Amino acid sequence: MTRLPPLSSIAWRITLLYTTLAAGIFITVALLIHASVEHHFESQDRKAWEGKLELVGHILETWRTPANDELIFRTLADAMVGHHSLLVRVEDPAGTFRFASGHAEIPVGPGAWRPARDANVPFQPIAWDGANASFRGVVTWVPTGSKGHDMLVYLASDTSHHQDFLTSFDYQLALICGIALLLMSVLAWVATRRGLLPIRDMADVAESISAQRLHQRLSDAEIPVELRPLAQAFNAMLDRLSDALQRLTDFSSDLAHELRTPISNLMMQTQVSLSKPRRAEDYREILYSNLEEYEHLARMIADMLFLAKADHGLIIPSREVVTLSSEVAALFEYYDALASERRVGLVQHGEGHIHGDRVMLRRALGNLLTNAIRYTPDGGAIVVCVSTSTSAVTITIENPGPTIPPDQIVRIFDRFYRGNASRQRTEEGAGLGLAICQSIVQAHGGDVSVVSFGGITRFAVQFPADAKEGHIPSFAA
Repeated sequence: MTRLPPLSSIAWRITLLYTTLAAGIFITVALLIHASVEHHFESQDRKAWEGKLELVGHILETWRTPANDELIFRTLADAMVGHHSLLVRVEDPAGTFRFASGHAEIPVGPGAWRPARDANVPFQPIAWDGANASFRGVVTWVPTGSKGHDMLVYLASDTSHHQDFLTSFDYQLALICGIALLLMSVLAWVATRRGLLPIRDMADVAESISAQRLHQRLSDAEIPVELRPLAQAFNAMLDRLSDALQRLTDFSSDLAHELRTPISNLMMQTQVSLSKPRRAEDYREILYSNLEEYEHLARMIADMLFLAKADHGLIIPSREVVTLSSEVAALFEYYDALASERRVGLVQHGEGHIHGDRVMLRRALGNLLTNAIRYTPDGGAIVVCVSTSTSAVTITIENPGPTIPPDQIVRIFDRFYRGNASRQRTEEGAGLGLAICQSIVQAHGGDVSVVSFGGITRFAVQFPADAKEGHIPSFAA
């Protein structure tokens, strides 16, 4: 047994809506046609009444006295020959029956059936049902040849054949509309299914995508205009997934590379120390060397754990007033020995404050300052400037040194990323400092960027004005 598609199907919904609208249109048109045909029959009856009233009026004009009744009514009877479906009744003002013609009796009653002598409403159709037929007629006063002696004339038509025709016509019209509605529903279903084929293509592309096949894209030229935004969003999602997968692959490769070196060193030193008996001092020296490797691994693991928390928005900073100029001065004092060893000058300008986590902000600025000291040539100077505006607080760290190529500057905040040889790390480190800096700044609702040109590299950390007032936006990785 074939199962019908559920009503949640778009094709079924569109077909149902289209069918409902078409049914409403068909019913409206059918009612209008029925009313038009019925009005046509009424118009025909009205014309027949007008003609007969004119004939009756012409005959009654020759009536003068009751002595003329026999001649007048014989003339009326002759005039009605061949009009079997037309009923005629003539009464004098007193209501005395004078003449009747037709195959049925016209009911006589008060009110509309006997209007006042001065009533000027001769054509107000009145309908009634007889024993075997339906009738519709009018009643009016007709003047005679005797002044002031008008006759009350009833005219009615047998409408049974009209009703029979309308019944048959309505049945045929309903049958035609029903068949047309069914056909239109089928065509609507087929047209809708064909119109939704691009969505099936999108589903096929989505089904064929895997971690090894993220290169497929939907062609905008082959998709209807209404679905083009969806296709573009789908392609953009695939681009993001491809980029994220590539970053994850690179991160896994870099992580394996970073962990392999210290672990290899530990294994080699342990194997060498076990190769033959040694003095206690030799074992102590090997243990000190191993301790350095363990510390390096511990720092790397701690940094990776920090970044993992940042990715899930778990490093929400505490809030306190942080004077940025004081924090920069404290960092200058801490790194003064390292800068002096490299003969690098440290220069500070400007003031400003924000609400944030003092320890985390110092760590972020310290990573940027360490990076600047590392790549500043001997005799160079690092300039740190704090500026405040109505919309943001900005910290810039500028240092001379090798220009970062554009293809590398876009990846400088990636984890474990290494640039060219001129910017290789010369000190120990896992290459996570700038990534940690970016996560801390973003956790405070800010942004960090870098530009490099003409032998000058400038990092800019910008916090929104809300951070000055103590409103730290929720962090989103």
